[in-house]
Amino acid sequence: MFKKISKILLTSLIGLNFMGAPLQGQAQDVQIDPSVDQRLSIMTIGELATLDSMLYNDTPSSDMIGQIFEGLYRVSTGSEVELGQAEDVAISEDGLTYTFTLRQGLTWSNGDPITAQDYVYTYQRLVDPNNANTSSSVEVFKNAAAIRNGEKDLEELGVTASDDHTLVIELEYPAPYLPKLLTGSRFMPVNPKMVEEHGDAYATSVDTLAMNGPFLLQNWTGTELEWQLVKNPNYWDQEHVYLDEVSVSVVKETGTGADLFDAGELDYAILNDQFVSQYQGVEFFHQEPKATIGHIQFNATKEPTNNASLRRAITQAIDKDTYAKSVIQDGSTPLNGLVPAGFDVNEAGEDFREQAGDLLPYNPEAALADWEQAKKELGVDQLELELLISDADLSRKTAEYIQAQLATNLPGLTITIRSVPLQNRLEFQRALDFDFFYGTWAPDYQDAMNFVEQYATDGGINFGQYSNAEVDKLVEEARFDLANDPEQRRQALIQAEAIMIGQDAYGSALYQAANSYLLAPQVQGFEVLPFGRTINLRTTYITAN
Repeated sequence: MFKKISKILLTSLIGLNFMGAPLQGQAQDVQIDPSVDQRLSIMTIGELATLDSMLYNDTPSSDMIGQIFEGLYRVSTGSEVELGQAEDVAISEDGLTYTFTLRQGLTWSNGDPITAQDYVYTYQRLVDPNNANTSSSVEVFKNAAAIRNGEKDLEELGVTASDDHTLVIELEYPAPYLPKLLTGSRFMPVNPKMVEEHGDAYATSVDTLAMNGPFLLQNWTGTELEWQLVKNPNYWDQEHVYLDEVSVSVVKETGTGADLFDAGELDYAILNDQFVSQYQGVEFFHQEPKATIGHIQFNATKEPTNNASLRRAITQAIDKDTYAKSVIQDGSTPLNGLVPAGFDVNEAGEDFREQAGDLLPYNPEAALADWEQAKKELGVDQLELELLISDADLSRKTAEYIQAQLATNLPGLTITIRSVPLQNRLEFQRALDFDFFYGTWAPDYQDAMNFVEQYATDGGINFGQYSNAEVDKLVEEARFDLANDPEQRRQALIQAEAIMIGQDAYGSALYQAANSYLLAPQVQGFEVLPFGRTINLRTTYITAN
């Protein structure tokens, strides 16, 4: 009934266009020069909103969660995964039951032993309807959806502990992407004692959480613009963690990051717009595609943004090609759909995005026609909408571009901009205090479902509370009835995306991002990831100049 997972099996389970993963392949031994200081200085684009894996919805928080926590699996290199806190896993023949054996001697940073019951607590917390997690990806666990809907008790979740070191996960439907999913920041374990002790204050400072990853975070009380990561001496594979300390600074202006890099104060700096062309060709400039999208999303609960004609008009009035080339200028490409290109490629080499086609691309004539229709339906001659953004450099430039495009292509539509710190933007989104917002999002696992499910009724980033019964039906069919029929499953997801993006225009992806960054030549093993978290620091080390 069960079989031990092997390298071949794990590769087939991932089944994706990026390379498959070895199971037990720990980091290769690196010869560290004892005379070289193993310290790194990097930037991030925004403040930490929270270090609670259940509540984060931003990249900076996810990046740090991924360095200070580790789940059952861990990222090996790039999109490859291997076992992390688990040392072994047996999978049932039907792919619905995973039995994990945890490593011996695992401890939290507060000294508590890490047990299988901690994972039960963590995953129950994720699906508890009384909590604020909205991510639909957790519904892969058996009974999770029913629990969230109040139809079953929390104790009926298909995650149980046979003993302190044995965790059994039962799935609602086969999920070959489960190993990758469980490396996501959302599924990082929590220490039950710390959660219960601190309540709503859990993970709002380093004093209110316990960590179990390769690094420990220091000097963060909730508001700092700089903090440190230090090597965790109790991490199970600490001999393959080479950095002693990482200084992390919030840098919102691209020019500032580039200047700090040139001055030797940063070893890693994120680039965009004109700075990309400035540095192209130098040895420390790097550029890679990634699955992160920049998107706008509308508030579907109130007029006028609950009007589909208005949303279609706005979507088609934005020239994404010019935006990518003249505003972002970092190698990002325009995206007419929700699922990015090169992300979900099947065994036949067919790209989901190519099969699904372009949805509501730039078309000023069609935009104007939809705008006229929207005005009739709303009974107005002109409108004023507010665009909510974070105060990051690119967000400001994006908002100004959208503002100008809509003023030109949709006469009578006025856009005002509300710029706030990222944490506040997320709070406003959760409170439905917006007309439409611009933000970025990176998937948890490498499957088109992870994008499409986000706009289903209970989708994880469905902040505007869009709901379409046909979309929900198609997503559920893809999850359950068509789980073992890849071709029909893909067609269901393509149809769902066509409805929510092409027909209802609930949201609009503006671009597919690229990673453009500066990295000091002496920094080795530093990974910028194609999706999910931005960086993996565990394998990084410093060489002599």
